[in-house]
Amino acid sequence: MSTTLNTTKLADMLRSKRGNKGLRAVADEIGKISAPTLSRIEQGKVPDVETFIVLCNWLQVPTDTFIITNNANTSYKDQALAHLRADRELSPETINMLTRMIEFAYSSK
Repeated sequence: MSTTLNTTKLADMLRSKRGNKGLRAVADEIGKISAPTLSRIEQGKVPDVETFIVLCNWLQVPTDTFIITNNANTSYKDQALAHLRADRELSPETINMLTRMIEFAYSSK
């Protein structure tokens, strides 16, 4: 089993939350991360652990939102459900409905 950081999703969420604010303004708001570091993260670079945790706190999402686990022993269904449940953009009702649809699709194969 291996795990990787979804730097694309992290960069996208950072860009989305900062909106029209400049990197310096966001760095000042966060307080522990410099503007150049934010720029590197937006370019897809992997942050150090402390920076990653601070950024997740600022984004108000759990760290596992960005963790991709590749396990050859995990079924596609289980991987899909895990990613779906980790998605913080969907409402719990939508996640529940999609989970039931996936479960149904796999049970009728």
